[in-house]
Amino acid sequence: MRYHSTRGAGHTAQAGQAILRGLAPDGGLYVPETLPRVEETTLKSWQKLPYPALAGEILALFLTDYDPAFLREAAAATYGDAFGGKAGQVRTVHDGLYSVELWHGPTCAFKDYALQLMPRLLVQAKRQLRRDEVTRILVATSGDTGKAALAGYAGLPGIEIAVFYPNAGTSEIQRLQMATQPGDNVAVYAVEGNFDDAQTGVKRVFADAEAAAALEKRGIRLSSANSINWGRLVPQLVYYFYAYFRLAEQGAVRWGDPLDVCVPTGNFGDILAGYYAKHMGLPIGRLVCASNKNNVLTDFITTGTYDARREFYKTASPSMDILISSNLERLLYHACGDTAKVAGWMEELAQNGHYTVDGATLAAIQSDFACGCADDRAAAAELRARFAADAYLCDPHTAVALCVAGQRGGAAPMAVLSTASPYKFPRDVLSALGLPVPESDFAAMAALETATGTKAPQSLAALQTAPVRFAQVIPPAGIRAAALF
Repeated sequence: MRYHSTRGAGHTAQAGQAILRGLAPDGGLYVPETLPRVEETTLKSWQKLPYPALAGEILALFLTDYDPAFLREAAAATYGDAFGGKAGQVRTVHDGLYSVELWHGPTCAFKDYALQLMPRLLVQAKRQLRRDEVTRILVATSGDTGKAALAGYAGLPGIEIAVFYPNAGTSEIQRLQMATQPGDNVAVYAVEGNFDDAQTGVKRVFADAEAAAALEKRGIRLSSANSINWGRLVPQLVYYFYAYFRLAEQGAVRWGDPLDVCVPTGNFGDILAGYYAKHMGLPIGRLVCASNKNNVLTDFITTGTYDARREFYKTASPSMDILISSNLERLLYHACGDTAKVAGWMEELAQNGHYTVDGATLAAIQSDFACGCADDRAAAAELRARFAADAYLCDPHTAVALCVAGQRGGAAPMAVLSTASPYKFPRDVLSALGLPVPESDFAAMAALETATGTKAPQSLAALQTAPVRFAQVIPPAGIRAAALF
């Protein structure tokens, strides 16, 4: 299978090349030339597979330049002990509403599904293409991607990674996960401003030919671990299939009937994986895009106008505090099939901060996607209600999705993707539950354990005594210099 840019089909690449490059040469995102169709007989044959084996099957459909045996081995190594047997775990919230808990991996966030596997894919791609330069990975993060990427790439030979996160724009636990990361090949920077400032700065470095030339003289090439990289998206398809199979097995959804899925959404990659799964043949009904107070996606899916010229809010769900949702560009391409249109809209966004799609494109998007939003107050009320009524504890991002699922629920059963452990945001969870909130996140962890009878992940509790290695704060203009270190 080959891939081309959302902004022009003239240049194509194999999967390994796309994963190494991150962005296409014209600044667009790689998309598959064709989407594999999975027939019902194949779905049936996959139904009983354990998570690692299912991942190997799905990866092989997209990463056709990789040896299938390597993909099976990589999936088995990734989704085994590190996920404690809980990869793709599905929990019942109440009848008709289910939670796909994606935070049982090493860094307690859904990003682990891609970022524990992606380093293996990148290193193998370098071997296959006989590339011996240093790969420097630049990552902009709103909270969870940074730590997951650092954990995946730390210590790998021939790899360097620099992570940029918004200063005071993550939870304290998220910050410490990044700031305490060990490894000689890692660097972490806090950026003055918000996530969009960090993401825009990183994208500018990728588009900077002078910077690329300077690095190449030193034997270094850039790549990305953000969801703009195709290697981030493919692993995320797997848990949609796995969740459907488990819910069908439990009788929560009748085989072949649609399952609606509600996804807390920031950069649009997680929900886009569901779109791919649906168009491969998985019986998914509506993909419900759940936003927090930064509801640019809600407005877009409703009206067809994407307008980032609005106030930016810091919320209790910081990984969704995003106004420029990069992966939406891929959906625009699939909805209209016109690279020139997509390039034009992206230019309008870059120059003017907004664009409006045509009616046919909007109709295509609305045929698959619904949307809704919940501010901090509504999400906190939902978090409290689900714990009181269903004994189900979640984090603020999942609470946004549960709230929107309640708004947009229909006849079909609904699965919500739960994207992070509640212990990454213990003070906000305690506040939502109406309980006293200590000043320290670690005291809050202990209080949350006592109040709920749940247990904090050891990897998060251990941060209390981990030495802080990275505390540098830079302006957005300083990202280029940091990337060229």
